[in-house]
Amino acid sequence: MNTEPFFTSEEEKLFYSKYRQLLRSLQPFIQKDDLRKMRALMTRVIALDCYGRDKNGINGLLRNIDTALIAAEEIGLKRTSIIAVLLYRPVMKNIISKEEVEETFGEDAILIINRLLKTSELYARNTAVNSENFSRLLFSFAEDVRVILLMIADRLCMMRLGKQIKDKEDRERLATEVSYLYAPLAHRLGLYKIKSELEDLYLKYTDPDQFQFIKDKLSETKRSRDAYIAEFIEPIQAKLKEAGLKFDIKGRTKSIHSINNKLKKQKIEFEGIYDLFAIRIVLDSSPKKERSECWQVFSIITDMYQPNPHRMKDWISIPKSNGYESLHITVMGPQNKWVEVQIRTQRMDDVAERGLAAHWRYKGVKEESGLDEFLTNVRMALEAKEASPMDIMQNFTMDLYKDEIYVFTPKGMLIKLPKGATVLDFAFAIHTGLGSKCVSAKVNEKNVPIKHVLNNGDTVSVITNPNQSPKRDWLSFVTTSKARIKIKQALREEAAKNAEFAKELLQRRFKNRKIDVDDGIYMRYIKKKGYKTVTDFYLDISDERLDPNHVIEEYLELERKEKEGFDHTDVRSAEEFVATTEVEEISTRQDVLVLDQNLRGIEYKLAKCCNPIYGDEVFGFVSTQGIKIHRRDCPNAQEMFSRFGYRIIQARWSGKGDNGYVVTLRVIGRDDITIVSNITSVITKENGVTLRSLNIDTVDGFFQGNFAVMVKDTHTLGTLANKIKTVKGVTSVERINQNS
Repeated sequence: MNTEPFFTSEEEKLFYSKYRQLLRSLQPFIQKDDLRKMRALMTRVIALDCYGRDKNGINGLLRNIDTALIAAEEIGLKRTSIIAVLLYRPVMKNIISKEEVEETFGEDAILIINRLLKTSELYARNTAVNSENFSRLLFSFAEDVRVILLMIADRLCMMRLGKQIKDKEDRERLATEVSYLYAPLAHRLGLYKIKSELEDLYLKYTDPDQFQFIKDKLSETKRSRDAYIAEFIEPIQAKLKEAGLKFDIKGRTKSIHSINNKLKKQKIEFEGIYDLFAIRIVLDSSPKKERSECWQVFSIITDMYQPNPHRMKDWISIPKSNGYESLHITVMGPQNKWVEVQIRTQRMDDVAERGLAAHWRYKGVKEESGLDEFLTNVRMALEAKEASPMDIMQNFTMDLYKDEIYVFTPKGMLIKLPKGATVLDFAFAIHTGLGSKCVSAKVNEKNVPIKHVLNNGDTVSVITNPNQSPKRDWLSFVTTSKARIKIKQALREEAAKNAEFAKELLQRRFKNRKIDVDDGIYMRYIKKKGYKTVTDFYLDISDERLDPNHVIEEYLELERKEKEGFDHTDVRSAEEFVATTEVEEISTRQDVLVLDQNLRGIEYKLAKCCNPIYGDEVFGFVSTQGIKIHRRDCPNAQEMFSRFGYRIIQARWSGKGDNGYVVTLRVIGRDDITIVSNITSVITKENGVTLRSLNIDTVDGFFQGNFAVMVKDTHTLGTLANKIKTVKGVTSVERINQNS
């Protein structure tokens, strides 16, 4: 029986303190009897140990309270969303029925709980989101903006508790997931403060040395920074007071993550970063005077300090799509240092810090209101069934960080596009059919090509041709996710149609000449021609890069040679022999790998880039061709983990490695044929080892030999390598990747 107390004495104090804090935040929004009903339900579920500790010892109720506090105070969610956070776990564990929640707190509370449950199911098997459920996760997000905000709050809570996550891999998976999904979502929804904290924590857990280095440097320079900020703002304060403005001025240091990006991108030392901070002026203005007072401050500052015209951004006249409003200018301050100044009102600052939730408060919009255009675009991308999860992820991430431009249709409709968008992006933004048939456009009454880059305020009229269809080179200049996904979808459909047509054409030619095709020889012919897939082969026939009659003649010649080879086999030297067996094999003969959470019987492939064998430390990677198994020390592992962490799944060996695996050993030694003979002798005599091929090169008195051997596990391979090292004249033996 579990005798561990629900709360430690310290946790109990913390809980009641945070519970009271949460009640104060929600006081204006809660309904009569909410507190009494919630207290009764919470007492019941705690008694049934619904909020037990997880595998890291984190108390479930404290985590939920922390998440609720973030949602209420840092994001601005209200009654219904907070109730959903506190009750979805008891509902999930069937301690409280959905009917009871609906009867007690209303229909909308159970609606959010249902959507939270749907996303929670996707986390049941693993900490990180993988490719298999990624699309479903985004669909769940796109149903209700509150679900996104609550999931962001939960991930921020877990990142703050990161030190309590005992397993380093779990912590890094969480950090990777946050960096590719939740930080961009927070950015897109205007939660800049949360986005910066998530990115900083990601760096802290994935590169702690660099994080600490920048943190220490910021601490060292804090005094001089503070002194400079005071010197810079002193005359500004005097002028603003003289103008009768109500305001607050503060300095804001760049986030550690953004400083690290600048260090890497510009390849400079820390001391070389001149814009470590920005000055923010927040005005207490009435709604009617907001814009005029912001521009008044702009005028005062640019009169005092020389502005940089190339670093001026006006998001007051045309706000960003997520509601962000602010004036940004960069001026030459004392000591000839450039200083960024942000000018905004208290309302604008609140929206900038808390995103969509602040819009609800200022505009009186209910939480139930529809999603913004961004979420509509996510749904549209997901509904393109031909689009792979990776396509969606790449384009989704790409759209998040781009500034917007605004262009007009001939009838005056405003179309929002990312900066750098082309005429073709504009056409696809209006309608897929219009984009697919686009041949050119008139921009401000001037004829331009489809790759013409649009500018803010352009008026665009698209010109189409019914015979036009999407081309592959279009992908090189479009910037929006909708355009890229629709072009790829059209190209895939066209390629499949053309390949099928070419296949039928070639089959008819063979049939007309009464040739019975040997499938084995036919596939070897295609491979010998250098094609990775049969589809590529047929596409070259379709595009007239291959003549069908020439293909038939070459096939017949190969068939003749192979048949002659069976009748008379020439003796070949070992130096000329090269293995033709593929290293990559689908492991279906024996289930020696366990994937993810003890899953067996799933088809996978062994990756060619690192050629794993039984006994290697491995992981799974979900690719567009299925699950690939890589070694932990694979040369591509670091990039896969950092860029595509959501596609990583756990893998481990089980059973015995009886199938056998082809491994290449690179041996270097003195140029002597007897040494090579001795090596092959060692290999052939070793139990459980088969020589598959060898390839010898000689230069400057040394030979380098690549010996492809079949072994059953790493132990057998290690024993073999040690024995080869003992051969006189051998200087080094190393295992290499298949493609090295």
